[in-house]
Amino acid sequence: MKKAIQKKEKNKQPLQQAKLLKSSSKLAPPTKPGKSQFPIVGIGASAGGLEALEEFFKNMPEASGLAFVIIQHLDPNSKGMMQEIIQRTTPMKVVTVTDRIIIKPNSIYIIPPNRNMSILNGALHLFEPIAKHGLRLPIDYFFTSLAYDRQDKSIGIILSGMGADGSIGLKSIKEKGGFCLVQSPDSAKFDSMPRNAIELVTVDVVASATDLPERLLTILRQPLSKQNQLELEKDNSALEKIIIQLRERTGNDFSYYKKSTMYRRIERRMVIHKIDKISNYVRYNQENPAETDILFKELLIGVTSFFRDPAVWDYLRDKIFPLTFSQLLDKQRIIRAWVPACSTGEEAYSLAITFKEAMEKQQSKNRFSLQLFATDLDPLSIENARKAIYPVSIEAHISQDRLNRFFIREGNRYRVSSEIREMVVFAVHNVTKDPPFIKLDFLSCRNMLIYMEPTLQKRAMSLFRYSLSKTGVMILGSAESINSLSNLFTPIESKLRIYKCSDVISKAVELINSPEPFINLKYLITKKQPEMIPENLQSLTEQLLLQQFSPAGILINSSGDILYFVGSTGNYLEPVVGKANLNIFSMARNELRNLLPIAIRKASKNYQRIVLNNIKVKVNKAFQLTTVTIQQIEKPLPLKGKILILFSEESVPETKSVKSKIGKQNTLASTKELEHELVQLREDLQSTVEEMQSSQEELKSANEELQSTNEELQSTNEELTTSKEEMQSLNEELLTLNTQLQSKIDDSARTSNDMNNLLNSSEIATLFLDKNLKIRHFTPAATTIFKLQPTDTGRLFTDQTTILDYPTMYEDAKEVIRTLVFIERSISTSNGRWFKVRMMPYRTSEDKIDGLVITFIDITSNQQLEKKLHEAQINIKQLTDNQLKGKK
Repeated sequence: MKKAIQKKEKNKQPLQQAKLLKSSSKLAPPTKPGKSQFPIVGIGASAGGLEALEEFFKNMPEASGLAFVIIQHLDPNSKGMMQEIIQRTTPMKVVTVTDRIIIKPNSIYIIPPNRNMSILNGALHLFEPIAKHGLRLPIDYFFTSLAYDRQDKSIGIILSGMGADGSIGLKSIKEKGGFCLVQSPDSAKFDSMPRNAIELVTVDVVASATDLPERLLTILRQPLSKQNQLELEKDNSALEKIIIQLRERTGNDFSYYKKSTMYRRIERRMVIHKIDKISNYVRYNQENPAETDILFKELLIGVTSFFRDPAVWDYLRDKIFPLTFSQLLDKQRIIRAWVPACSTGEEAYSLAITFKEAMEKQQSKNRFSLQLFATDLDPLSIENARKAIYPVSIEAHISQDRLNRFFIREGNRYRVSSEIREMVVFAVHNVTKDPPFIKLDFLSCRNMLIYMEPTLQKRAMSLFRYSLSKTGVMILGSAESINSLSNLFTPIESKLRIYKCSDVISKAVELINSPEPFINLKYLITKKQPEMIPENLQSLTEQLLLQQFSPAGILINSSGDILYFVGSTGNYLEPVVGKANLNIFSMARNELRNLLPIAIRKASKNYQRIVLNNIKVKVNKAFQLTTVTIQQIEKPLPLKGKILILFSEESVPETKSVKSKIGKQNTLASTKELEHELVQLREDLQSTVEEMQSSQEELKSANEELQSTNEELQSTNEELTTSKEEMQSLNEELLTLNTQLQSKIDDSARTSNDMNNLLNSSEIATLFLDKNLKIRHFTPAATTIFKLQPTDTGRLFTDQTTILDYPTMYEDAKEVIRTLVFIERSISTSNGRWFKVRMMPYRTSEDKIDGLVITFIDITSNQQLEKKLHEAQINIKQLTDNQLKGKK
């Protein structure tokens, strides 16, 4: 019971973490960028990230005008030391974040341990994490809120780390027009986070931590002036050339794509490559075809996630799907749906999961199936969608119940279960030119129309109306609406952008003709090949004769898989319908199908030959008597264990009709033959039944064992998965803490060296004692007063021979330890020297008394001067007295 409660609590944690991350996208409506707004750089790092951060800030100038926010996986139970470590590498102000602190430029803000962080209107807010250890996504959480708060002035940087935290946050920043930079995996100490980010997002810059500052500043200092922007918009010729390049390279026409979006994406690419004129960018595309591919992906803006806008999916599950089920009771049981612009498939799988949940909730006995078509322009996105593999960070958007029900954990990734994957058919498709899917019940096109010109929007909407059935439902994105096409669709829930087909269409919408894609055709000229004369005619001829005159046969293994064919076996074998199968038990004709398994099992027990005589095989509507010989091969050694089956036809075929008149002798012969066959069939049947019963018992027993083992393994796998997540998170935190401690040790070593050099250079004899007045440390100058050796550490200082004439030294030391009041005395030595002895309590950095410090300052010269001065004063006084006496 206790174990079940613990498991339930563990399952709650990712769900609560997911709700926390989702809430970051609903913090507030995005603020309007103004002149006072400065870019904010979010930097995500984990294991190995401290070294990368030091390299980054060593190369970042002080007055960059940027604000930096560092989010790192930290040990929740340790005191953060990152502030002082980062402060050493940069003159910028480094601050550990406190709740509601206002971000200022040219400053660095560090997330404190055991906290999640978000941003709202330029202020940082701290949240207490739900789970102490385990899966956390603080980088995704902050990046998502940064994208909504700073829009196109948000910048995300991913440095060294394990896992996939930060990838989804980078997608949000990319969607809002911000810049994404990633440390090159080759230069990262741990490359998991950088590689996942590069796979999931089309990042703007991939470079080492040392080069990232220069690349970032280059991008930010390259924005086009207003005059250049006007020239960019007026240069339609260059834009058309870019559209032609895209068409030639990808086969897709962007003529009706929104010009403002195209200019903005082109400008981003120009800034990254330091190109000031669009005509030069056209030339750059000609010289670098890969740049056209990147621009193509930038224009598609493939940003999506599972269950985006949860209210839409809840409404579909609770309202729309049940209504559709009730409308289709007396009609077809297959629900057809289409998701254009599906990107990497999250939207399509979300729809399939919602349908499955709606099916499970309905009380009707009628069962429906979903046939879902998901399409996109980008072949790479479709390929990734077909794989149905996603990073572990999707846990932030999917509840734990859905993860357990519809996903399979595979290491650091999730695979969509087969029952959901089989519902979706993915294909590369262009909505503007390819034939649409028809007779649809659902169509989900979210955030695709906003990138199209109004003319193309009207064409797409009219195509959608044509594709949907009379009761069809269409779902649009939160920024899209039907506008002037209200005659085609009627809103069901306008806030959620859910519409149904209108019953009456007042006016048909004229469809525009989109330009067809440009296709390069390459013709291959094939040359007539010269006639080849074989070198060995004899072996080829013998092989031909062997094929024509040898008996038909096959070579199989112990499982019945056919390894080799000899002669023509078409009279005895035939391919089965469906998936190709070269197994003898599947390919044997009906007359041989029941006989061969028993004979093959007998032959596999030893090397004796098994012969089946007078087997009737139906050939061309007549029966042919056939002899089947089966033998397990003993020699040669490479074929040992294989089974050879030969088919031999009898000389006299069976051609007599059942209804033909025969004599009494033939009747008796036939009767005996039938009785013999009947006895043989009964024996074969009995043998088959016994073998089947034995096999069933063995299979039943094996199945029970496997089920038990599977349940144990599944339970163990769940526990190991949870433990692995916790251990991985703990490992990252320990690695970060270890790096900080190592840096602290280096600082302590440098401080110790500085103190040793200071004490040695001052030539002041010093003794460091513990609370028991035992020697802890001493300076080299102290050896001139005490007979000290390195091995004397840990002994009482009074046990050492000294030249001091200080009999009460031990009592004074005890008094200082008791009262904490320092004592200072002038003490002479046996060799005529004088020392000022000062005893003071030893205080630690926590202001605790942990011993005693005794310093010995040589004041011999002072004492000599005082003595001489005293003697001079006496002489002067005597002279003065003598002079006074003489006057009298």
